[in-house]
Amino acid sequence: MTHKTKIFSNLDSIVGTDTVLCYGHFNVIHPGHLRYLEYAKSLSKNLCIALRADKDLDLDEEFKHFSEKERSAALANLNLVDSIVITSNYSFAEIISIIKPNFVVLGGEFEDSNDIRITSAFRAANECGSKIIFHAGETHYASSNFLYDEVSSIEQKNFSKLRKICSSNNISERDLTQIINNFSKANILVIGDTIVDNYVACDPVGLSAEAPVMVIKEIESKQFIGGASIVASHVSSLGANCHFMSVLGNDENKFFVEEQLKKYKVKCSFFIDESRPTTFKTRYLVNNQKILRVSKIKEHNISREIENDFLKKFEDVIDGFNGVLLSDFSYGVITTRVLNSIEKICQAKNIKLFGDIQCSSQIGNISKFKNFDLLTPTEKEARITLSDNSSGIELIAHKLMDETKCSNLILKLGADGFIAYENKKNGLREHIPALNSNPIDVAGAGDSLISIMSVCSSVKKPFIHSLILGACMASLAVGNIGNIPITSDKLKKYISKIFK
Repeated sequence: MTHKTKIFSNLDSIVGTDTVLCYGHFNVIHPGHLRYLEYAKSLSKNLCIALRADKDLDLDEEFKHFSEKERSAALANLNLVDSIVITSNYSFAEIISIIKPNFVVLGGEFEDSNDIRITSAFRAANECGSKIIFHAGETHYASSNFLYDEVSSIEQKNFSKLRKICSSNNISERDLTQIINNFSKANILVIGDTIVDNYVACDPVGLSAEAPVMVIKEIESKQFIGGASIVASHVSSLGANCHFMSVLGNDENKFFVEEQLKKYKVKCSFFIDESRPTTFKTRYLVNNQKILRVSKIKEHNISREIENDFLKKFEDVIDGFNGVLLSDFSYGVITTRVLNSIEKICQAKNIKLFGDIQCSSQIGNISKFKNFDLLTPTEKEARITLSDNSSGIELIAHKLMDETKCSNLILKLGADGFIAYENKKNGLREHIPALNSNPIDVAGAGDSLISIMSVCSSVKKPFIHSLILGACMASLAVGNIGNIPITSDKLKKYISKIFK
C-alpha cells in the first residue's frame, strides 16, 4: 500500500475492519508518538488516525505546524499506520460514529478536556460502543531499532533525517562552519562537581570455583576528567573562553584534574574541602563492555565557609561572562544557597543560565533550576522530577517547562536522540535523531550536548542551528572510551561527513 492510498476521504471502506482510532496533529513525529501508536496498534488489526486538519488548529498553533498534506504524508509512511482521515470533512466525533472503532486511544492530556471536539467524541464513542483508553505508550529508556536494521543503515537514515531538518530550515554546511568560527566570542563560566573517571581494561578469566562469581584480571587503567570538568574542557576546546569553578579534595586526584584542565586551556578556581576526596569513579571493562562501576565519593554539602569563599569568587569574576553553565551531579557543590545567589546575580546582570543535573543514579531534582535559558534533562530525570511515569513525552516536557519557567528545554532520549522545545508562543519543537548508532561510551553525551548548546546561545545563534551542532557534538563524544574534549576542527570534519 502506498502512502497516498492510506489517506481516506470516504470512510465506508474503514467501517467494521477491527479498527483502533488515534487522534492528534502529529506535526513532528518523534519517539513519543511512536510509543503511542505502537500501543494502539497492539489492540486491533488496523490503526486509523484522525488527523487534525489545518482549519482545526488553534490560532496560537497554526503558524508553527506543517500543512495537513505534509503531516498526513509523514504518517502514511509509517508501517504502523493503516489509514488516515483528516478532520477537514468530518469532525472527530463524526469519524468515530461512522467507523465505529473497537478502541479510541488518546493521550492522558485529553482525559479531563473541556474542548467540545473531545467531549463530543467521548459521547460518540459511548453511543457506538467504542472503548476509550487513555495511554501514551510504554515508557522505556532504550531503543530496539537494532533488531530491525543494520547499524550502518540506522546511521544513514539518521543522517538523512538531519539533512532534511537542515534543508527545511535553510541550514547549510557553511552556515554551521561559520557559527563554529564565532565560538571565540563566547565567555562561559562553568560551575559544578568535578569527577575523575578511571577506566580499567580487564580480561575475563571465568567463574570462581568457590562461588558463582565472575573472575576478571586487570590489564591496564587510564584516567579521564569527568563531571563538570569535562563540560568546561569541551567549552574551551570548541574555542570559547572558559572559567571553571569547583571543589576538590586534598588528594593526588586534585593534581591530575589541574594538569588536565591546564592542558585544555581552562582557567580554574578550585576550593579545597578536607572533608571529602575528589570524586573518583572506576569502571571495569571487558573489551568495550562495562561490567561494573565503583564510586569513591562523599555527597554532603560543602561547608558554610567554603560557600562564602565560593560566592565571593563568583562575584569577583562574573563580569564579562555572557553565560553561566551549572553542571550539577548532586554531590553537594551547588547548594541551595549557592544556586539562589548565582540565579539572583545572573538575572540582575542579564547573564544567561544553562543547567544540567544528574539525578538518574542519585538524588536530584532539575526543577530547582528556575528561569534558566536552557535545561537538558534526560526523559528519566524529567519523570523522576515530576513523579510521572505514565504521561506522554509531550506532556512531560510541557509540565517541566511550566514548573521551571525555562526558556528552552531539551529532553534527552538516549538512542532515540532528543526533542527540543522553545517555551514561547509559536516556539520551535523538533526531534533530532541520535547520529551515532553504535556508541562506544554513552556516559558523556549529555555533557557534550549542553557544552555546545551553551556556547551557541552565548554567541546568540538560532536555536535550530545549535541543535544540529549539538547532535553532531554528542555523536563524536560517544565514539570514544572515556571523556575526550571535542575540538572545533573535529566538529567541522564531522559536519562535512554528514553533508556529503
